Amino acid sequence: MKTFVEGDGKPKVCDKCTDARKDQPIIGMTILSGLRKTGDNEWSGGEILDPENGKVYKSKMSLADDGNKLNVRGFIGVSLLGRTQTWEREH
Repeated sequence: MKTFVEGDGKPKVCDKCTDARKDQPIIGMTILSGLRKTGDNEWSGGEILDPENGKVYKSKMSLADDGNKLNVRGFIGVSLLGRTQTWEREH
């Protein structure tokens, strides 16, 4: 499990970001932007920030499992060159 808080309780910051998010707290930070609905439960054309390395990737996402899971894909160039994470809704 990833945590966005340092061992001393202070929020982690995006020290590797190169834009206006540099040295800003990761908690509450906008990491997904520009996505547009492209189908039923699908969005694409956006960008996603990886706050651990400060890099911005192209992104797309889709809802699954009756809206309880969000499959988020970040990639370089074409979607085949990337990685998907599944985010689960907290109840």
